Amino acid sequence: MSNSTATTDLDVELEKHRVELTGYCYRMLGSSFEAEDAVQDTLVRAWRSYEKFEGRSSLRSWLYRIATNVCLDMLTAGNKRARPMDLTEATPLAQAALSPRPDHTWLEPMPDSRVLPSTADPAEAAVAKESVRLAFMAALQQLPAKQRAVLILREVLAWKASEVAELLDTSVASVNSALQRARATLAERGDSGADAAVSDPLDEKQQKLLERYVAAFEGYDMTALTALLHEDAVMTMPPFDLWLRGPGDITGFMTTVGSACANSRLRPVEVNGLPGFAHYKPDPETGGYTPWAVQVLEISDGRITGFHFFLDTKRWFPLFGLPLHLEAEADQVE
Repeated sequence: MSNSTATTDLDVELEKHRVELTGYCYRMLGSSFEAEDAVQDTLVRAWRSYEKFEGRSSLRSWLYRIATNVCLDMLTAGNKRARPMDLTEATPLAQAALSPRPDHTWLEPMPDSRVLPSTADPAEAAVAKESVRLAFMAALQQLPAKQRAVLILREVLAWKASEVAELLDTSVASVNSALQRARATLAERGDSGADAAVSDPLDEKQQKLLERYVAAFEGYDMTALTALLHEDAVMTMPPFDLWLRGPGDITGFMTTVGSACANSRLRPVEVNGLPGFAHYKPDPETGGYTPWAVQVLEISDGRITGFHFFLDTKRWFPLFGLPLHLEAEADQVE
């Protein structure tokens, strides 16, 4: 076999693991762009050192070892990405102020297609989706880096304790201890399953709820929207640290500070294992619609419990493969 053929074969073999490795690095780092950088670094390191790979473990295990080391190196700065409600108290509408924080503060959204490998096993697919949902991701970020790795490998990816111990160059007892501590931390937080009531795929009731949400939001009908919101619903808008709780403050904000979003258009996206929408607001200059946010919705018991507007559209819309403009006719033509 020629060197060029061998190189091509290795490239293809490594590329097969990109999506699952991206999912792993995303759970570790809480950042979509850092996760993709970490995977690229992992694959480059693997390619360069492949001649030293002795085959004592599977190629997949070897790649996870490299990816783990890359992520642990990136996490040595100690930054823990978060949601606005992890950092501050809810702000009453009367005191609402839009104060941005740096990008590295925030837990970032991620398209499902980049982190969820296709699988024929519905139970496996459901676990994978639940493990990238915003509440679970935020809980993961509170764990020390090695505990985070152990929890993801054991609970999400279903690795054996002995396999994790080998990957981390530690003992099975140490892995079991780290897993126990990680579980205890998540249990203390108590919100890691806050949005786990979303079924996969969405059931008919949830689908109808989303249809009503789109109609209410696009029509900017606050009475209809209030009827869909849980009494403790939250709204967040990274990169701003402001977050609001309750239908009154949420709709009050939308009709005052957020009034420019009236007559917006929503297009569905698959994001963080949850229902989501690309949000375009009217563009007075072009007569069409301009990107405003990637929305991620949390649903429980037939109500919307959270909706999160990720506003940095110059980063998010290309990541999701979304157009940066909608023509005015787009509301009639799909």
